[in-house]
Amino acid sequence: MQRIGFIGLGIMGTPMCRNLLKAGFPVTAYTRNGDKLRAMAAEGAAAAESPAAVAAASDVVITMLPNSPEVRAVALGPGGIAEGAAPGCIVADMSSIAPLASREIAAELAAKSIRMLDAPVSGGEPKAIDGTLSVMVGGAQADFDACLPVFKAMAASVVRVGEVGAGNVAKLANQIVVAGNIAAMSEALVLATRAGADPDLVYQAIRGGLAGSTVLDAKAPLVMDGKFTPGFRIRLHAKDLGNVLETSHALHAPLPLTAQLMEVMQGLMADGLGDADHGALIRHWEKLAGVEVRRNKPS
Repeated sequence: MQRIGFIGLGIMGTPMCRNLLKAGFPVTAYTRNGDKLRAMAAEGAAAAESPAAVAAASDVVITMLPNSPEVRAVALGPGGIAEGAAPGCIVADMSSIAPLASREIAAELAAKSIRMLDAPVSGGEPKAIDGTLSVMVGGAQADFDACLPVFKAMAASVVRVGEVGAGNVAKLANQIVVAGNIAAMSEALVLATRAGADPDLVYQAIRGGLAGSTVLDAKAPLVMDGKFTPGFRIRLHAKDLGNVLETSHALHAPLPLTAQLMEVMQGLMADGLGDADHGALIRHWEKLAGVEVRRNKPS
């Protein structure tokens, strides 16, 4: 069985690593947070002192990090993966970063005979916990085939989109659609509330028709219960939209709706909601309309 390295034990990385252990993979882990590393070691992972040490003990190294600079530092910086990986090692970066950055990092790793896949995920913390994430993969077919059993230990859907960088292109598209869905849901439920209708009954009425979506089912109940504990933080979604807009500008592909939603997120972060779940986007429209979207309680 392949030896797996895992770097990054945040909201998503911790349950993903746990599912690899449950599947029987030998895992060597690293994160800068000592408490999280010790907790994962208590569950059966070997604890490493650096990304280089993780790579030296692994056939496949998974990174789950905040953004492009962190991935570059862990892969290529001092004490990084490139210092410890044997030729032929595969780096599967499951972070959400800019496609161009993925291609640049992959090229530098290839010069050291290290292979790379970009394999960002969608599904948030709940799907990371139950192992039903969606994984969008860019890279060589042979490398994808080699890592498919590893991905399947964490995911229900694994699709190779193309060469390196294509996985993050798909993730950017995913984040555009998710943000747009949450925004449309927010406007709809704020309208229902302002009109005096029970937003929960409106949700129940529309979810079975064309307006129904995975996003609607995931976020509407939480919004109506006032639960904004992060499954995916607004500041991280804003980071992704920053990568979307950087990429779109480089390609001269105007995305006016996404740009507007980025500004909504900037306003919410200015209001101190950066660490709230992205379902809290509804707070923008609640503030504009002077209402709060909540289930109507039986009298």
